[in-house]
Amino acid sequence: MDKPVISIIIPVFNHREEIGPCLDSIYRQTFSDYEIIVVNDGSTDAFDAAIAPHLNKIKLINQENRGANAARNRGFDASSGDYVIFCDADVQMSPDMLDAMLQSLKDRPEYSYAYSSFRFGFKLFKLFPFNDKRLGAMNFIHTTSLIRRFDFPRFDENITRFQDWDLWLTMLKNKNRGWWIDEVLFTIKPRHRHNMSEWLPSFAYWKFFGFLPSVQKYRAAEKIIKQKHKLP
Repeated sequence: MDKPVISIIIPVFNHREEIGPCLDSIYRQTFSDYEIIVVNDGSTDAFDAAIAPHLNKIKLINQENRGANAARNRGFDASSGDYVIFCDADVQMSPDMLDAMLQSLKDRPEYSYAYSSFRFGFKLFKLFPFNDKRLGAMNFIHTTSLIRRFDFPRFDENITRFQDWDLWLTMLKNKNRGWWIDEVLFTIKPRHRHNMSEWLPSFAYWKFFGFLPSVQKYRAAEKIIKQKHKLP
């Protein structure tokens, strides 16, 4: 069997409700030369029953709970595509997402990954072209982006938040940059507290909201990334 062009790696932890719609959105892709690797990171929510109807279309890896980054790296090690995309289980792709991202990279060999705008529930995240300084100042590129395999440096398994920001900053040190696609190519449908992606309104991070536990955790995680990458 020929190796696939794209490897889609989905880390899951108690995503029994989300995994079906996520996989269905992949099956509807206009691009079909892909493999799907689902890494079950120790789910305890009857996930096995939810994934059972899909076992003939995916590769399933079960592991003890080690965190999202360990699950992503495990999936990468089992993959073979020339391009990889780490798709959170609460993501639903638009039908042309893989086609659009792959063509962007084929047309631009100088770029290492392609990213797009997206929706998080009701909120539109309208992104912008890649900029080194902007990436150093803020986390704006989602993990669900298409990456050239030979440019992927692996996820730092010691990082538990801002995994995407850490990845893109690490790649930037290696002179790997991203290409922005000015389209909304996926939607995140969070349903419970275990979703891989979290968002708070921007006003929640103003100084006078610093007492909120969620903001304190945000600031602590941000500090870890800034210290690791020597950011101001």
